[in-house]
This record gives sequence, structure tokens and C-alpha cells, in this order.
Amino acid sequence: MKAMVHTKYGSPEVIHLKELEMPSPKDDEVLVKVQAASVNALDWHLLTADIFLVRLMGMGLLKPKNQVLGADIAGRVAAVGKNVSQFRPGDEVFGDIGHGGFAEYAIAPERTLALKPANISFDEAAAVPVAGLTALQGLRDSGKIRTGQKVLINGAAGGVGTFAVQVAKAFGAEVTAVCSARNLEQARRLGADQVIDYTKENFTQNGQKYDLIFAANGYHPIRAYKESLTPKGIYVMAGGKPAQMFQAMLLGSWMSEKEGRKLGGVSAHMNQKDLLTLKEMLEAGKIIPAIDKRFALTEVPEALGYLGTGHAQAKIVINVAPHTQA
Repeated sequence: MKAMVHTKYGSPEVIHLKELEMPSPKDDEVLVKVQAASVNALDWHLLTADIFLVRLMGMGLLKPKNQVLGADIAGRVAAVGKNVSQFRPGDEVFGDIGHGGFAEYAIAPERTLALKPANISFDEAAAVPVAGLTALQGLRDSGKIRTGQKVLINGAAGGVGTFAVQVAKAFGAEVTAVCSARNLEQARRLGADQVIDYTKENFTQNGQKYDLIFAANGYHPIRAYKESLTPKGIYVMAGGKPAQMFQAMLLGSWMSEKEGRKLGGVSAHMNQKDLLTLKEMLEAGKIIPAIDKRFALTEVPEALGYLGTGHAQAKIVINVAPHTQA
């Protein structure tokens, strides 16, 4: 099978096409013929090791342990291990498999997959898992979102941000989306009640207070977020530059108040129950994947390069088998 691999850390140019042996599923694994995958900030960090913790967290100190990137996939089951009970060959599935998605076939533990909603394409399904889980877990679990709250989504135009706007609306919140001028209409279309063009207005200085701030792109200092919260408000960092991410991890707990405002981050984890929740929301039309650009499998370096510019609108999809889309 063909796969896009990287044998060293670096820029997208180190990724190249390679012929690999077809993998065989273990007892609790599923072999998926990948139709589509999507690109996440996680892939960028695993490629570049720009956050040094990547090297220390079992990903490979001097070179990458897992040479095929791509956590998000959607495709058809090609084979299953003897202990797999939820899927059978031919089933259309999607999920967060951790790595290996930028290839014609991928191995996935059974617990990382769910049946693809029939009302969306493989492209759309591949756009969901990591970003959707980050938005859902960040707002519901870390943010304790409740109906009627005033919620601000900072970085509302990116992959996680577009899902966060929709998930917050699905929970009955009043949503303010922060993004650039070219993305304001998209944010409104996804359900935002108010929009702020960050190039013209700094929301941390306009006097407004929010019950929950979800930073899909957290480029403000953590103290500025704290000052924009209501007395019992919560700030959740889901993405941003390394400096802001470390602030949330190292200072969030220290700056939180015993009976008041809470500050911290979210690191999405694969959870089949939550993936099934996203599936139900997709089937009900409560969330709709927003896709910016599509690239072929051999164009993974270009796709990651585009992600690295920081100007992607919504999700970037890799068409692994572009002529067999649902």
C-alpha cells in the first residue's frame, strides 16, 4: 500500500510517498481502507516536534516512532480481528486512530471507530473526530457548559473552533465568535449570535464578561482571559502557540480561584462514547463539518504547509481515494 511517511522531525518537506507492507489486524483491531483523512494541529506538532514534550511523551526522542501521521480517518472496513464484534467488512466507519491515516489502509483498535453517519460524506466524516472531540470535551467536561450561558469562542474559524461554535449552540449557549473579517459570515452561518473581528477589536479590553471562554486559538495572555470572565467563569485553552499552551498548563491551576474563576486546558482523548455522541449530533444536523481545502494523498506536505500558515478556514481534508466518495 502507499503511505506518506516521515523518518525524521522537520518541516512538511520531510514527508514522502513510500510503499509499505499491508498491515494485518490483531484480534481487537480493524483494517480500514481509507477514503479520507484530515489534518490537525496534532499532526503539525508530531511532525515538527515544535513542542519538545512530543519527544518525551513516547513519540521518539531523536526520530519519530510513528512514521505515518493522520489521526482522523473515514473509510470502509476491509478486515477485522477475531475479537471484533461491532464491525464487519464493508461497514463505513470514521474515528480517531491516533496515527497512520495518511495511507491507503490503516489499522485501528475497535474502540477508536464508529459507524459513519449515512447523511455525510467520507470527506465530512474524516473532518470530525479530533476537532469534534476537542470541542465537545472542552466545552462539556472542562467548561461545564450550561444552557443560557454567555460563551466566547476565540479562534472560531479553525477546525476546532468551527465545531466549538456549533457544540456550544447545541448546548443552548449564547455564542460570541472571535475570528478575522473574512470568517465572520462563516461563524454566523454556523450559529454564532455575535461575532468579533479580532483585527478591529480586542475582546479582552471591551468590558464584556463571559461565563465560559473556549480558546481554540489562545493567543492572549492567560491573565487577559481571566479578566474577561464572570466571577465564576471558566477559561479553557484548547490550542494556540506553545507559550500560551504552557501558560494554561503551568499557571492555570495556580491562577484559578477556590470559589471563583477557573483556568486550564483540555487535551482531547479518544472516547468511543463521545464519538457516538458526535455521530448523533451529525445525524440530527446539530453540527455540520466545515471544510476549507482538499488535497490528494501525495499532497500531504502541501496540506500541512497550509495548516502551518495559521490561516486555514475550518478543516483540511486529504482525499485518499477521491473517486469513491459517498
